[in-house]
Amino acid sequence: MLSVRGVSKRYESAAGPLTILDGVSLDLARGDAICVLGPSGSGKSTLLFILGALEPPTAGQVTLAGEDPFALSETARAAFRNRNVGFVFQDHCLLPQCSVLENVLLPAVVAPPADHVGRARALLEQVGLKERLDHRPGELSGGERQRTALARALVLQPALLLCDEPTGNLDRAAADRVATMLLDLHAAQQTILVLVTHSLELARRFPVRLELVEGALVRVP
Repeated sequence: MLSVRGVSKRYESAAGPLTILDGVSLDLARGDAICVLGPSGSGKSTLLFILGALEPPTAGQVTLAGEDPFALSETARAAFRNRNVGFVFQDHCLLPQCSVLENVLLPAVVAPPADHVGRARALLEQVGLKERLDHRPGELSGGERQRTALARALVLQPALLLCDEPTGNLDRAAADRVATMLLDLHAAQQTILVLVTHSLELARRFPVRLELVEGALVRVP
């Protein structure tokens, strides 16, 4: 369960305090999938960063599987995040000097011993990159790089998968393929999926759509 209670985020600016999120509350369980819409600057990425324990809220509490990551030390929080949260960003963030397989295995470097190589290979086969394991990111198309990033996000079987405009840099055909694979893998692995996007077409593929309006989440029909 992901539980968000009264989460607010404020920044100081030259014009005074700037409220980005204002009392956001949310409960999601394994298998749930939501899409968050909103214009640039509405707080979508900030919300993801807080859910993923990358940035603390100004007020409120976030718990995942009953644990508050912001109550942990920085080192313990990093381990919690690596173990429980997978991220897919608009930019794939792959290491150019590493192969596709090595990039997918990066989260496993500090994880407990397990057959991570076998799982990484299986995920890459599922996203259609079985023949690309030894290629470098520079040898892949944009869609292939994003599918590699998706496999990397799921290699440790996280409870929570966070996606920030994952198809924003792709053409329509590549975006459709990445979106389909993302939703299929989410359904198979029963993660909690939270995705933010500007794309109404992508949003329509989600059972629950929310919009950030003046710092609050509003249900979209």
